[in-house]
Amino acid sequence: MGISKPFPAISYILFLALYFSFHAITPTSSTSLQVDFINCLHENTNVDFPVDKTFFTPERNASLFNEVLESTAQNLRFLTKSMPKPGFIFKPLHESHVQASIICSKKLQIHLRVRSGGHDYEGLSYVSQIEKPFVVMDLSKLRQINVDIEDNSAWSQAGATLGELYYRIAEKSKVHGFPAGLCSTVGVGGTLTGGAYGTLMRKYGLGADNVLDAKIVDANGKLLDRIAMGEDMFWAIRGGGGGSFGVVLAWKVKLVPVPATVTVFTVTKTLAQDVGNKILSKWQVVADKLVEDLFIRVVFNVAGTNRNKTVTTSYNSLFLGDKGTLMNVMKESFPELGLTRKDCVEMSWIESVMSISGFPRGTPKNVLLQVKSSFPKISFKTKSDFVKNPIPESGIQGIFKRFLREDMPMMIWTPYGGMMERIPESQIPFPHRKGVIFKVQYGIAWQESDKNPSRHFKWIRELYSYMTPYVSSNPRESYVNYRDLDLGKNNKNAEKSFMRAKVWGAKYFKGNFYRLVKIKSKVDPENLFRHEQSIPTFPVRS
Repeated sequence: MGISKPFPAISYILFLALYFSFHAITPTSSTSLQVDFINCLHENTNVDFPVDKTFFTPERNASLFNEVLESTAQNLRFLTKSMPKPGFIFKPLHESHVQASIICSKKLQIHLRVRSGGHDYEGLSYVSQIEKPFVVMDLSKLRQINVDIEDNSAWSQAGATLGELYYRIAEKSKVHGFPAGLCSTVGVGGTLTGGAYGTLMRKYGLGADNVLDAKIVDANGKLLDRIAMGEDMFWAIRGGGGGSFGVVLAWKVKLVPVPATVTVFTVTKTLAQDVGNKILSKWQVVADKLVEDLFIRVVFNVAGTNRNKTVTTSYNSLFLGDKGTLMNVMKESFPELGLTRKDCVEMSWIESVMSISGFPRGTPKNVLLQVKSSFPKISFKTKSDFVKNPIPESGIQGIFKRFLREDMPMMIWTPYGGMMERIPESQIPFPHRKGVIFKVQYGIAWQESDKNPSRHFKWIRELYSYMTPYVSSNPRESYVNYRDLDLGKNNKNAEKSFMRAKVWGAKYFKGNFYRLVKIKSKVDPENLFRHEQSIPTFPVRS
């Protein structure tokens, strides 16, 4: 690290060709910025990189640049022409490239955004609305996974997807799994920084609860493991949100036991089939108290045409066991759903991953290895809440009334309890534990052709306001992996950036926020790793 060396001949010739073509044809600040960055990288790494395969700029090849920029981004509203674009995208091939990138961004005062998966709901890993110019470091070429069944662990580089991690685990064992997210194309690097919940959370907690070690590049370009970074920083990166403390290159995770046979079901009810919301009301009472082997979430959608619209509630479940045992549990604890043996499908854990991700039955398992989502991209806005007391029938009716005003609304109620109840809220920065019945995710989507997207923002903000009496308070809690830039934006007091951060910081982290700020102030006092909702340093008093 930091030792200069002569350029390899081919790389040097290519570098010179790029340099002179940039300056002869398009002498823009963006291209000169890239040349300075490349030059600095060569001075600070001993591992070569092919410029044409690792650097992407709009000047050199606009279509390829756009393809790379859009490759893993899921929210179309951050890919419009009006949205700020990075000066260039760099795809490192080696850990030392990331180290050099940090050194160079600091030296050249380049604002750097880091992307592992690109699913972040507010586009913070590939869009900067607060600083220009900025560049994106895309970790998608760092995707190696090593599974050690004997040790019950796996190392996964940050650019791998959850689908790849799950697939590689299942390659080695039918009775091991990992309790992280439900969407297979989410990047491992980013999701574990915020928590990572899934169908195994009631049994084993979050993905972040099951992290054993990590490799991270800090603000000085040093590569650190758990011992080298210290327990404070290791605590902070497991749930404190991405983009604040360094660049996580890899996670070592603890594998958990799963039975060879699990059971899934999805039972959907319309408003007419759940008169008086008796099923939904009973779910609220039992969801967090069911046996830990049973996870039942509720997905809300709208179906039908304008004249025959209805709200549907889909009870989507994973049970760690066979259908006979599941039927006994449901008859005792939740008979109101009316589950039948025909509704239940037995399968392996990896097949359940695919089922919950939305793949049709019979889809080859290697679909989990594809980087790009097979589902269409769309513009959307989301929010989140945590519920600690059942929502009364009148409150539910108000939700449905608002749902029927939109074409593509969505809401998911995710059950807590079990292991989530027993882990202390200060064990990692993610604090939403004891007393939470379920988490709410609100969503609204619209087509690219929609001429009035502002009405959808208005709708979801009004729904969020309507829910105020029914959700957590003081603070009203939110999930950091569902970033919401609405939070704190109306607080414009003195020391405004820190005051705003206190608002969303309390919602995401509760009492853990100030510990995060203290650690941030120690490990990144110059605030090199920053974005619209990154953990701030303590303000300097004049």
